[in-house]
Amino acid sequence: MTPIDLLGFLGMILLLSGFILNQLKKVAIESTIYQVLNFVGAYILSYYAYMLNNIPFLSLEFVWGSFALYQLVINLARNRKAA
Repeated sequence: MTPIDLLGFLGMILLLSGFILNQLKKVAIESTIYQVLNFVGAYILSYYAYMLNNIPFLSLEFVWGSFALYQLVINLARNRKAA
């Protein structure tokens, strides 16, 4: 297994962790941890897709990660305002 494969597995584990935690009602979709798992996991998988030259997968993960980043920024701004 190559280092890039390990990176791909890491991204997948992060994305699936957020999904599974949400399905088990351990984290809400609106939570910061859920958005961090999606953001980091999707951007790692974006890089993985780039390295494999897989443009459809790259596009999917980049958009996924970008929306997670957007929600993360909103969450952090809301938390800062509440403090």
